[in-house]
Amino acid sequence: MKARYLIPIFFVLGTAFVSAQIRPDTGDRDDNLVERILTQTVEYLAVSKYDEAIALFDTIPQPQRDTSGLRLLRASILSSAGKFAEARAGVEAVLALEPGNIDALFMLATIESVTGRRQQQQRALERIIAIEPDNAEALVSLGNINLETRAYRQAATYFYRVLTNDGRNAQAMLGLARAFRMNTEWDDAEMLLDRLVSLYPDMVEARSDRARFYWGRERYREALEEFDAAIKLSPNDFWLAVDRADLLFEMERKTEALAEFNRAIAINPNHYYPYVYTSGLKDDLGDHEGAERDYTILARLKPDYYFAFEGLGLHKMRKGEWADARNAFMEAYRQAPNEHYFALLTAISWMRMGDVTAPRTFLNQAQNRVTRNTLEWYMFRLYYDMTSRNYQSEYDMLTRLDREQDETLKARMLFYMAWYFEVRGNTNSANRYFRMVYELDKKAIPEWRLNEWILIDRGIHPLIF
Repeated sequence: MKARYLIPIFFVLGTAFVSAQIRPDTGDRDDNLVERILTQTVEYLAVSKYDEAIALFDTIPQPQRDTSGLRLLRASILSSAGKFAEARAGVEAVLALEPGNIDALFMLATIESVTGRRQQQQRALERIIAIEPDNAEALVSLGNINLETRAYRQAATYFYRVLTNDGRNAQAMLGLARAFRMNTEWDDAEMLLDRLVSLYPDMVEARSDRARFYWGRERYREALEEFDAAIKLSPNDFWLAVDRADLLFEMERKTEALAEFNRAIAINPNHYYPYVYTSGLKDDLGDHEGAERDYTILARLKPDYYFAFEGLGLHKMRKGEWADARNAFMEAYRQAPNEHYFALLTAISWMRMGDVTAPRTFLNQAQNRVTRNTLEWYMFRLYYDMTSRNYQSEYDMLTRLDREQDETLKARMLFYMAWYFEVRGNTNSANRYFRMVYELDKKAIPEWRLNEWILIDRGIHPLIF
């Protein structure tokens, strides 16, 4: 994936900075040519034509191209193109000649951050501090690194150093407030956030951080007001929309939460996170087709998220699309092999395709992963023997179910007992057990939703009468 993190550095340096860097001892040259090349390079960067930008940049004649300013600009372009090793080498070449070059050290720190090399990033920032002990940007960055590693006290010391010299530094105040909040120093965090918002009422991060503070203190109304203020300042911020939706969801304002998650999707339809919630919320609100669509999108955007395949499989079962249901549950089971229920759901869907013998090998392999002589193990054995009517096995299973004290486990096993009878064509017995699942009221289990759909579809849901 190509990154664009360092493009801002290119613009911070700017043509004027470059001109200053290339003037001394460069001999005969065409200053206008260099500026035209830089202008065209910026235009390529604006449309993500990184290879063209690098190729054009390299047409800058010597010796101008070997000045530190232009070397750093080239490294910035390489980094924007995702060519981090080349970018790092270019910056380090500058530092080999100019070890005190602050711009080069900042660029190196940024490259190390983008590539996840936190220790190297920290060392680069510490080199800056050794040269400029009061460099606010470097100190704030060091504080933020310590926030990420949960070294809250150490983080606070860096932010304090900045605020000692500049008591109104917004980023240092924000970082210190976060250190207080994350370390549960609530009073200090609130006082600092209040001051930050008072000084910078149009600072989005100040508003959103105060919203998260209120949220953590269960002051939901105030949190919502702060999120609203932040969103008014930055209406197209994806994560602000997600956070506000999460808050509404926690407040059990489902319709509003769904609307806000949908707004987040409108901002960025290719991030998986909102679909985690919209799929379930749509089910809760009765939009089953919409829920199925969102589970489908979720499975595509985050194929390693087995809950997406679980939800998709349940909807395919609801519609009787047995092959798709089998495939979805099989993928969920592949990702979460300790969730034995996925294997049973796979087997049910497979059998409903017309051949009850088809999943026998699969069931045998799955049963070998289940602890022997448990309720689940006996259920697998019952499904394996589906082709023969073994009344003793049925009786043993029903007796074990009757004795089971764990109501959640009992509800799940009753569900699979119902499906056992359903597959065998004994609809009356199946309906009886589907109703027994409902009576245990274990809404947290995934099978609950499908069980309720079945009761409603068959007109035997207790609330219908």
